[in-house]
Amino acid sequence: MIVAVVDSGSGNLNSVARALTRAGELAGLAPEIRITRDAEQVRLADRVVLPGQGAFAACRAGLAALTGMTEALAEVGLRRARPLLGICVGMQLLAERGLEHGPVDGLAWLPGEIAPMDPRDEWGAPLPLPQMGWNRLRPNARHPLLARLPDEPYGYFVHSFAWRGGNPADILATAVYGGEVTAMIGRGNLVGTQFHVEKSGMTGLSILRNFLAWTP
Repeated sequence: MIVAVVDSGSGNLNSVARALTRAGELAGLAPEIRITRDAEQVRLADRVVLPGQGAFAACRAGLAALTGMTEALAEVGLRRARPLLGICVGMQLLAERGLEHGPVDGLAWLPGEIAPMDPRDEWGAPLPLPQMGWNRLRPNARHPLLARLPDEPYGYFVHSFAWRGGNPADILATAVYGGEVTAMIGRGNLVGTQFHVEKSGMTGLSILRNFLAWTP
């Protein structure tokens, strides 16, 4: 099994690769993890991981700068329907657009936009941004990537923008931070996590293990 981890110039690539290797061991698999900027390597992959961190616009520009990468991702993720996982801003790029530093088109594979958060506590006072740290996940759906999660699973978040206006049927899990936040989204062979699975302990490893064994 070949897993392509797309290097668009942002993201914890080595951490993601290590977490995928460990998840493969837990699943009894030995995936070949390839961190790549080469569109052809993505086309050859059995599964694709799209990490990202920082600003939406910068991540989108980094992806667009890789020759043929957007087309390769569409070929693999849409037309060939191979499993694809977006992490943090990598998840956000699946949306129609991001509003950080002005409207910027996303891949538009799933409906919705990435909008600034305005979290408030119970007295209406603003909560700190970015949301940084551990937060409890609340699964909304029975999905193969959510199987065998630890009790009261927690994910590790770092973000100031969040998914807004999506199809409720696509929201796989939420968290609460001054209001409901989309924590995990997906449809068909496409899945994204707002939290960093590679930093989320056994919760993240369980999700990655399920991703490696998943047949959409």
